[in-house]
Amino acid sequence: MKKDKAAIPVLTGDVFFIDSHCHLDMDSYEEDLEAVLERARHHGVQSIITIGIDEKSSRRAVELAKTYPMLRATVGIHPHDVNDIHSSTWQNLERLIEDNREYIVAYGEIGLDYARNYSEPETQKKAFRKQLQLAKDLQLPVIIHDRDAHEDTIAILQELGPFPKRGVMHCFSGDIKLAEKVIDLGFLISIPGVVTFKNGQTLQEVVKASPLESLILETDGPFLAPVPWRGKRNEPAYLLYAAEKVAELKDVSMEELARQTSKNAGQLFNYSVST
Repeated sequence: MKKDKAAIPVLTGDVFFIDSHCHLDMDSYEEDLEAVLERARHHGVQSIITIGIDEKSSRRAVELAKTYPMLRATVGIHPHDVNDIHSSTWQNLERLIEDNREYIVAYGEIGLDYARNYSEPETQKKAFRKQLQLAKDLQLPVIIHDRDAHEDTIAILQELGPFPKRGVMHCFSGDIKLAEKVIDLGFLISIPGVVTFKNGQTLQEVVKASPLESLILETDGPFLAPVPWRGKRNEPAYLLYAAEKVAELKDVSMEELARQTSKNAGQLFNYSVST
């Protein structure tokens, strides 16, 4: 019987994956969220971190984490949304974190995005610095968004470091030299489904060159679905496609990859996952 090219890769044994970055509060999942979560569990994704990008989505992420035990949440203001910051934003986010420590594992997604420039670079940098300091004060790791802003992102992280709770460069889009700088900061590198793309050679080289102890996996769902679903809605079960490619590049089994990347994520975000 011919194998279905779209079949989700299989994970065996008593190991599991963590999807370290997904936007489950978005409308794309509104109609079938429970089915999405069940597919994730069925394919060995035992935990998902759902990401806040503004006040509304941060609150929704926390609500989801309270509702579904397999979820954890983050809060923060994405660089696209920093123009909407108002006088009470930081106080509101700090109160949300302090009231929901059990469910919140990181501060982010924060950073710089010069590809879209929905907000002026100076406004982005001001908000980035403010949120990095807030994360440090609240003793949370940071989740960094960096798109076409490598130099400024690294410069600000170096300026405000060290970060005792560390952080992760989400949806890593740089080269090996940038990866080395990120790792030198004590941060992890998060690998999305882009690693399966034909034009993903730079990311593939980063995976090959980076220690397995410095890698975690993400979908960034509903965005960036891996091959063979490129262009469609992404979801946590599809993490297995990226995992299969990373395992191939690192010359390890899927089970070893699951064990180590889940350990990395669990240590960074300071929580354990029950199977």
